[in-house]
Amino acid sequence: MTQGYRDDIKGTILHMKDLVDYQEGSISSRMIVNRKAGSITIFAFDEHEGLSEHTAPFDAVVTILDGACEVRISGIQYPLKEGDTIIFPANAPHAVSAITRFKMVLTMIKD
Repeated sequence: MTQGYRDDIKGTILHMKDLVDYQEGSISSRMIVNRKAGSITIFAFDEHEGLSEHTAPFDAVVTILDGACEVRISGIQYPLKEGDTIIFPANAPHAVSAITRFKMVLTMIKD
């Protein structure tokens, strides 16, 4: 997505879960904000898709927009559904697995 597109959505009412479509057998995403201080990205996961365990050097806030998933943070499993929010602490190993098709917004907060 180009910077111009993000400028086009500024000052408009956004329906976050409508900003990215499900793709069969994959994960799709759309970054809507990308700044030095952080970013906001919308993801759509098809059923049984996921992100393997990894770490990030800064906190990440995840809010479920549609469907259900399971996240693992430092070995602890958390079931999440539409409307739930969780914070992945900086440097903590975490993973995401779709239970059903689901959409989430990921807000990365950098130092």
